[in-house]
Amino acid sequence: MDTTLVDALRETLRQQTGEPVSLMETHISWVLLTTTLACKLKKPVRLPFLDFGSVEARKHFCEEELRLNRRFAPSLYIDVAPVCGTRTSPRIGGDGTPIDHVVRMRRFPESSLLRNLLMAERFQPEWLDGFAERLAGLHEAAQRMAPVSGFGSPELIARAATDVLDALQARGDDARLVALRAWIGEQAQALRMAWIARQQSGAVRECHGDLHTANVVLVDGALTPFDCIEFDPALRCIDVMSDVAFLTMDLKAHGRADLAYRFLDTWLQHSGDYRGPQVLRFYEVYRALVRAMACGLGPGGDDRKGRPDYLGCAAQLAACPPGDARLLITHGFSGSGKSSVALQLLCAAGAVRVRSDVERKRLHGLAPLARSAELGLDIYGEQATRRTFDRLHACARDALLAGYPVIVDAAFLRRAERRSFETLAAELHVPFAILDCRAAHATLRRRVAERDAARSDASEAGLAVLQRQLESHEALEPGEHALAIEVSTEDTIDIAQVAARWRAVAR
Repeated sequence: MDTTLVDALRETLRQQTGEPVSLMETHISWVLLTTTLACKLKKPVRLPFLDFGSVEARKHFCEEELRLNRRFAPSLYIDVAPVCGTRTSPRIGGDGTPIDHVVRMRRFPESSLLRNLLMAERFQPEWLDGFAERLAGLHEAAQRMAPVSGFGSPELIARAATDVLDALQARGDDARLVALRAWIGEQAQALRMAWIARQQSGAVRECHGDLHTANVVLVDGALTPFDCIEFDPALRCIDVMSDVAFLTMDLKAHGRADLAYRFLDTWLQHSGDYRGPQVLRFYEVYRALVRAMACGLGPGGDDRKGRPDYLGCAAQLAACPPGDARLLITHGFSGSGKSSVALQLLCAAGAVRVRSDVERKRLHGLAPLARSAELGLDIYGEQATRRTFDRLHACARDALLAGYPVIVDAAFLRRAERRSFETLAAELHVPFAILDCRAAHATLRRRVAERDAARSDASEAGLAVLQRQLESHEALEPGEHALAIEVSTEDTIDIAQVAARWRAVAR
């Protein structure tokens, strides 16, 4: 490909800054990097999935890139600037007829990419919590696609997956592709009605579309997505779960399934989309195939040095046997550490969690950390509690039907509440267990007081609530003890052992 223009631009920037200007290249763009700026020049290419062949087209897609990415990373994206002059003597900006255009961005260090942060000792899992919360908010605010648009239709989803398989097959024979093609075909039939339901319910929105770990960066202390899909609306006007699946897949491909489930847990808490897991695995397989294809399109071709084996990841995800669904409810007083243990366990076991404190507030239109009392709302009465457990029941059912292990995180101090979930497990023919969390009363009171003062948790149970629990709870019966996994949260917990005990109960 002719690099006259990008080489000349690089020299122009070097002369202007008096510093070296580095060049990064993808299959569709050149990126010139100064110490403070990144200037992206789109390649004049025509591919099956995009057309950057004309100056007008490249200008349009530069403007689209700016518009779309400012939704996610307004501090990174500066502007679109014309390239004037000639191909051998260009300048950014100024008078004259533009010969091309560049997207100008604030530069960040490569070490700040999530892909690189995962390998650094300073990585903080809490960054993913904040990102999942923000992403759920961005999805909620995103434009919803009307079903008549065709976006998110079963036909479009299945065709996108088979098109990627065709592209991979064209590179050479691989036995894994044969099995994956058969799996995609089976799933396309099995999920047809689920996809239609999600399309009809508004789950298809203008998303990011390329949300892997190399397109998320730590900016000003927060993980921030960038470089979303601008060249094809069909690749970004997708089910929100397809966006989520790209990142959960890539975290798994990098050997961090624990972080994938932690990210999913926080996103679900803030979105409430517990029917989404029904289509999650399909989208994870599809996203792994997309990544396998994209990694082979770059300047390095099929050089996989330092990259995960995405085709292997797709095969492994597709091969995960169904029937791993099992139900666990927590049991314990406020301050007993139920939510803390449940978070560790869902990461270790690859589970979906449903939290009573969060779903109770959702039913009243409140965010997880909102304080209901300050808003004059009583959300802990008998009727509200019944509605909350009905909601927990429905969410748990959806996630179990999707084939995932499920943790219902609530106090479950009443026998009737526990029995209703044991009945649910029996109806769905999945194993049932109870995570019984215990701590001394003095420890409970201390933890509740500290949590109440910090206001950093969804729970609003204070010392008065704890006292009522201690006085009125209905202890586990002998039959329930046989299903219980007892954990003292006064001590260090071996979460791998707890996960193993849960699996043993499940058998």
